[in-house]
Amino acid sequence: MDQPLQLPDAEERALRLPAHGTTVTAEDLRVRLVLAADLDDAIEIDASEVESVGQAVLQLLVAARNEAASNGQEFRIANPSPAFVDRVNRCQLAAAIGLETGDVL
Repeated sequence: MDQPLQLPDAEERALRLPAHGTTVTAEDLRVRLVLAADLDDAIEIDASEVESVGQAVLQLLVAARNEAASNGQEFRIANPSPAFVDRVNRCQLAAAIGLETGDVL
């Protein structure tokens, strides 16, 4: 008798960015973002361990946030590391990925 597929808790499905987000790691992130978009009401990205993040990963985050917005899903970056915040701000992508920087405009 087949057992029903048990989905992990939402906390276990949280997307944790790797320490070094490169073009090589971007494909895995893309797959995980698609699954999260299909399974969850909200998409949360844990950026606490990021030491460096490349263009491919940043592009995926921008696209994922746009897709989430068009589907009415919440998208948030949780616990961004200083390195992540610095890179996103230097690329002027904070608004595009929904990163709250605390800067007053």
